[in-house]
Amino acid sequence: MTAPTGGRLALAFLPALLALPLVTAAHHARPAPFGDHLRTYRTAPGALVGPEPVPRAAAARVEARDPRTGALRWTHGRDGSRPVALAAVPGHVFALWSDGLVTDTERAAGTSVRWHRAVPDLTTPGALLPLGAGDRMLAVVTPRRIAAYRTADGDLRWVLPAAEGCAFAPGRQARTRGVLLVAQPCRAGGPWTTGVIAVDALGRITPGRTPLANEPRPDKAVAAPR
Repeated sequence: MTAPTGGRLALAFLPALLALPLVTAAHHARPAPFGDHLRTYRTAPGALVGPEPVPRAAAARVEARDPRTGALRWTHGRDGSRPVALAAVPGHVFALWSDGLVTDTERAAGTSVRWHRAVPDLTTPGALLPLGAGDRMLAVVTPRRIAAYRTADGDLRWVLPAAEGCAFAPGRQARTRGVLLVAQPCRAGGPWTTGVIAVDALGRITPGRTPLANEPRPDKAVAAPR
């Protein structure tokens, strides 16, 4: 006897229906890109209207807490790595990780990690220093180089290597009128001017420089979080 048409259709779709839970489980089991573990915590209604949370490095993760109550807003950890430097500006929390990645996490609620960028040859902890009006650039200072990334999308804008026989000192820097002064001690000594490098959002400050344009082009779409 031939099964009714409706019965044949149900039998035809049965394998696909049985496979749906497996497909869904596989989707949720996929590892997060770059080993990220981003966790948000419930907050009281209106908590996100006030001041942004204050981040700090805690063991192997970044914790962001409400500055008024101390309540945990969100945490960000990564597999096999730990934060070695932090910088926070309105809307952004930047972290330099021990495996040489720089990340930008949405600050208010920790809803996403906007971008990841690799810092080559990171053998010792560096420093993260916002630059420019509106903190539109982020300088990553390591002994071998200073690299500047655009905060909007993580685009690498310029790199300044340390002079031969010299090394930048990430912990020895100062700011004055939008200029970042970074110590660059050299083995051979020399005039004091070689031991201090001045940079701003456009790069090294030298007479007659022609800096790159560091603002995103109107026709360039900002990269999605990844």
